[in-house]
Amino acid sequence: MFCTLAAWLISKAGHPFEQPQECDDPNAVISNVLSELRSFGRSVDFPPSKLKTGCGEQVCYVLDCLAEEALKHTGFTWKRPAYPTEEPEEEEITEDDAELTLSKLEEDVAEEESDNEEDYIDLNVLKAQTYRSNMNDTTKQEEILQSTTDAAEWNLEVERVLPQLKVIVRTDNKDWRIHVDQMHQHKDGIDSSLKETRGYLDKLHNEISRTLEKINSREKYINNQLEHLVQEYRSAQALLSEAKEKYQEGSGGVTERIRVLSEITEALEKVKQETEEKGSSMTDGAPLVKIKQALTKLRQETIQMDIQIGVMEHTLLQSKLKEKSNMARDMHATVIPEAAVGAY
Repeated sequence: MFCTLAAWLISKAGHPFEQPQECDDPNAVISNVLSELRSFGRSVDFPPSKLKTGCGEQVCYVLDCLAEEALKHTGFTWKRPAYPTEEPEEEEITEDDAELTLSKLEEDVAEEESDNEEDYIDLNVLKAQTYRSNMNDTTKQEEILQSTTDAAEWNLEVERVLPQLKVIVRTDNKDWRIHVDQMHQHKDGIDSSLKETRGYLDKLHNEISRTLEKINSREKYINNQLEHLVQEYRSAQALLSEAKEKYQEGSGGVTERIRVLSEITEALEKVKQETEEKGSSMTDGAPLVKIKQALTKLRQETIQMDIQIGVMEHTLLQSKLKEKSNMARDMHATVIPEAAVGAY
């Protein structure tokens, strides 16, 4: 049904489209319908599988777009609605209605006579008047009607029947008028509450604005007063970073020297072992004397090397102590401004 209706709307919109058959492929039919819809300039942002069921939001969207295009092509325009005029129905008074009216009047008059004798109404007069009026209405409608009713009796009858003519309208909570009245009441309550709360909110807004201005002024004053201390702290941090870099460079040089010293010590041990082996294997005195001299010389050189090593260690120790004293002095120099800042 969806494919048939879509094909009919497409043909009405001015594009030739064959009516689909039951044996046709539904995917092909749906793709053709969507291609025609795109040719009308309508956007399609859903997959074709949404139209296979033949129902849903996408199906309604496709049919709505095709119906609009068909109406545009045929030049259909909506006209203003023509409301029918209702003619008032004239109520015809029959003899049965007249008899019923007379019977009711008799009962009312009987009740009035029992309650109050002053309000007595001649029932025969009313019967005659009512009958004459009904006969005149039915037989002499073209003549001018003249009332023969007494005005005093008519006023008494109106006063008697008036309480029974009151209409009591029962309120329904589902009536829209009650909801409108409630909406007006709530609106009036909201307006009255808003007038009271707006003053408090304005006052609170002014107090918050003044407090923010005070905080901004105090912040600017504190920043101006502590600006030089902040600059000193930044310079102290820069000096500390430089001292740390120098310490790292010096520690790297000491590590390199310790490595060289360990290599020299290993070489010296090897030389000692070789000299001892040669001295034990040789029996000649002259070489032995030379070896002893060489050993003595080596011992002297070793002693000198030890002395140089001691001097280097002492120098290194002095440099470390000096760096520690400098670092302590810098730390004291940086701690004092921080303490001064906190005290200030």
